[in-house]
Amino acid sequence: MRPLYEEAMMDIIRYYSWKHILYIYDSREGLSRLEKIYREILRKTIFIEIESLYIADITECYMALRNLDQRQPVGNKYIVLDISTVSRLQTILYQIQRVGMNRDSYHYVIGSLAMDELDLRDFTYGGVNITGFALVDSSLRYDIAPSGLAASELTAPNKLTVEAALAIDAFSVIIESLRMTLDSNSKVMQNTFRRGQIYYNETAGIQCRTAVPSTLDLGPDIIRRLRQVNLNGKTGLVKFDESGHRKDFRLNVLELNINSDPRQIGVWTHNRGLNISRELQGERPFERVFFYNKTRIVTTIISPPYLMERRKPDDGRVLTGNDQYEGYCADLALEISRIVSFDYELQLVKDQKYGAKLGDGKWNGMVGELTNGPADLAIAPLTISSIRERVIDFSKPFMDLGISIMIKKPEKLKPGVFSFMAPLSSQIWLCIGMSYVGVSFILFLVSRFSPYEWQIEDRLSGPSFTNDFTILNSLWFSLGAFMRQGCDMSPRSLSGRIVGSAWWFFTLIIISSYTANLAAFLTVERMLTPIQNVDDLAKQTEILYGSLDAGSTKDFFMTSKIPIYSRMWKFMEQTQPSVFANTTEDGVQRVRNSKGKYAFLLESTMNDYYNQRKPCNTMKVGGNLDAKGYGVATPVGSDLREPVSLAVLQLLETGTLQKFHKKWWYDRGECATDENKSSGSSHSALTLSNVAGIFYILIGGLGLSMIISLIEFLYKSRQRTRRHKKTYMEAKRPRTNFCSCSYSDPSQLITFSHLSEPQSRPYTQV
Repeated sequence: MRPLYEEAMMDIIRYYSWKHILYIYDSREGLSRLEKIYREILRKTIFIEIESLYIADITECYMALRNLDQRQPVGNKYIVLDISTVSRLQTILYQIQRVGMNRDSYHYVIGSLAMDELDLRDFTYGGVNITGFALVDSSLRYDIAPSGLAASELTAPNKLTVEAALAIDAFSVIIESLRMTLDSNSKVMQNTFRRGQIYYNETAGIQCRTAVPSTLDLGPDIIRRLRQVNLNGKTGLVKFDESGHRKDFRLNVLELNINSDPRQIGVWTHNRGLNISRELQGERPFERVFFYNKTRIVTTIISPPYLMERRKPDDGRVLTGNDQYEGYCADLALEISRIVSFDYELQLVKDQKYGAKLGDGKWNGMVGELTNGPADLAIAPLTISSIRERVIDFSKPFMDLGISIMIKKPEKLKPGVFSFMAPLSSQIWLCIGMSYVGVSFILFLVSRFSPYEWQIEDRLSGPSFTNDFTILNSLWFSLGAFMRQGCDMSPRSLSGRIVGSAWWFFTLIIISSYTANLAAFLTVERMLTPIQNVDDLAKQTEILYGSLDAGSTKDFFMTSKIPIYSRMWKFMEQTQPSVFANTTEDGVQRVRNSKGKYAFLLESTMNDYYNQRKPCNTMKVGGNLDAKGYGVATPVGSDLREPVSLAVLQLLETGTLQKFHKKWWYDRGECATDENKSSGSSHSALTLSNVAGIFYILIGGLGLSMIISLIEFLYKSRQRTRRHKKTYMEAKRPRTNFCSCSYSDPSQLITFSHLSEPQSRPYTQV
């Protein structure tokens, strides 16, 4: 009957944004609730540090409480009291008062469902804050009052306690389940109640001591009816889920403040969670006066383009106060102060650090100035991290980013002499060549086997069988088809035409794909980067890499459990000289001077900014290594946390933050972006270096043809000298004389058979 309310306790802790709590319990039920809260924290990735304390003897916990109070004499302390009964809870509250732990620096959450049953009159003057729950509505506390007695005259024993209300509802549930069982079957109890006795599985009486316990015949049906009960009881709506736990119940959230009795500030429901009503909670007048009448100290750090010193005006006017600075964070601080309505003063952090935890547990940088004073806010490129969330509060992120890699831009590679072959890889060119030879050979074979490719020709020596597709002609046919020029020969057989059609389709796709990619490879000057992503960077040791010496990027690699990042951290830690940079500017300058032998790991936003600064020789490679954000930081419990967070959301929704980003990153950039380059010029004209290779091939082809022609001439002349027994000079004379003659008798035609070899085709008489 008692509902599970661990989620309600977790929602209260999250509502107050506690980062460190002390959980005091005295029973196994309390330990079970603590374990469930731990699992909820891990499931929702909430950063809360929990310290637990088990108290065995509730009456002898004075010294344990005193040790807790003395261990942290200053600062706010948040404690959860998960005590089993109201009486034991009242006992420990009495000892808390004796120790003096009822001051304004203490905030308690009562892990009970009966905060309204406690006597808290002695806690209303110390300034302590106590929050708890009430399961029974206050209007039902006096429903069982004796007749004739007014509610105002009731004493504590006459009030309806939570335990009594749960007992009443339990009986009501049993009665309702039995009624539902009888309504479904009025004779279902006949075998159980007979002749004034209870029969257990057809046996009179109930056997409690049996070797093997057995279930009651009606047991499963009664259990099923119990889960179907739906009624309004003393503890609210009574319903059960499949596992038998209460669902759809409601808890009233009560709070005790200075000079006030416990009052309801909201409700918690099983379906909707925590709902704090601002009207019920009210507002402390002195908090609003303190909020407006104080100039807030905003700590920040010089980090272009987030914050930079403003140039001196030409009129010689001296800049003072906030006018000395400009940048993204300066504009952001101005807009937040305008929305939230407070005055502020920008102050540079003294040690020029963002904030890291030192060996003695203290913090340096902006985080240290927030935890130890005097800063009220930190508006800077301060990364939201779990270790920082434990000591300070962050607003909603005003910028999303991640760790990225900066390297020096490699030199652009000019297209090579044979860049026209780049659209296709060497493997494809090799396959095309093999396909060309294979198709030519197959065409030669099918032409030899097919009878339709053979033809009879008349020659001087008589008719003979000829075939156009010799091996050389087959190669010529395939080459002509590939070059889209055609050939004076065509296959006559069906098999030859199939080979030709398949080859034509193949060449159509290859030539189309080649043409589509050719323009890009001839006109675009590409850069070959030595690394493409973090995997390439981690696998090699020639290019050194490092990060900022103090910051979230270094902490990321130091604490990462991912093998590749752990390996990178070991490399950075062991490399000498040190690969870490004191400032972002030092790291960027090292990249520019390293001749491509150093890579800098920094936030992606800073990477984008410096890539837009002259001499424009750095670039970002790969994607972000993680995902995080920058937030406005405040001390824990600051009254500015919620208003500042709402102001950041408002600026994000109105597009103001995007305008700031465009203003300080790109509008003032010194390098042309890719969009500007593409829009400012038309298609690049081809130069001689782009197409020099095809001229070389043309010249080489012409020269090769002349050499082959000379070799053929010399070879043929040598054969003639041997055959006709002429001198070499006589053989070099022209082989034919051209004349303009007419013959009336075809027999008078001179065939010049003594000058040349018989040709493959017969002479045509005219």
